[in-house]
Amino acid sequence: MTGGNPGKTISQEKYVSVATFRKTGVAVATATWIVPLDGGRVGLLTSSASGKAKRLRNNPSVTLQPSDVRGRVKAGTTPVTGTVELVTSGPDFEAITSKVKAKYGLMVPITRLLDSVRHLGKGPYPYADTGVMITLQG
Repeated sequence: MTGGNPGKTISQEKYVSVATFRKTGVAVATATWIVPLDGGRVGLLTSSASGKAKRLRNNPSVTLQPSDVRGRVKAGTTPVTGTVELVTSGPDFEAITSKVKAKYGLMVPITRLLDSVRHLGKGPYPYADTGVMITLQG
């Protein structure tokens, strides 16, 4: 992406592949929803019990790239890198949550239901209780 605002461009995507990094440096990519935030930042939601949240607590670096719902990167797109700040309450968390609901609508309660079914019998697994604010480089 040359020029322009990479946050505006990437946040217009329906899905992005978000690569987080293990302590070994190995990237783990997952498809997720994304929304624009103030100041050219972007945001997404995750569970505090997820591997993604655990990896981000250890290493706040991410790489984002437009993808399909399964996380397959779109051909001809350029990855963007960023640094993450995790939030669990307050105005930043509320902004991410409300923008996700506005952008994805009915998909939010459907996904919440499917997520709860997927984690049945595995102990508590909070849904979307952690906001991921990403400041993009470049």
